[in-house]
Amino acid sequence: MEHDDDDDDEHDTPAEVDAAFRTLRRVAITHFVLFLAAVMGVPALSLTLDWWSGGRLAGGMSPGFAMAAFGLYAFFLVIGLAAATLSSAVEARMLGGRNDDDDYPADGELP
Repeated sequence: MEHDDDDDDEHDTPAEVDAAFRTLRRVAITHFVLFLAAVMGVPALSLTLDWWSGGRLAGGMSPGFAMAAFGLYAFFLVIGLAAATLSSAVEARMLGGRNDDDDYPADGELP
């Protein structure tokens, strides 16, 4: 039986996995800190700035209410997409996977 090195699965070393884990943990902590700052910032602004809760925007909403009703959800969507995209990119670059040649079959081969 012939042994073909091209068919062997690639395995990541423990050092590579550890480095990827540390990087992904740093990404998660950074995005959590941004999330926490946004969640705590809305009530903090209400306590410190009179116009934040006393001013009026379209429809009679205060800037604080508008931020809590709409702005935070938009921010959460953006930060969630950013965290997911960055985490996927970090994992793809730092950890091995299938070869790029495996993504596209050779002429005449079925996927």
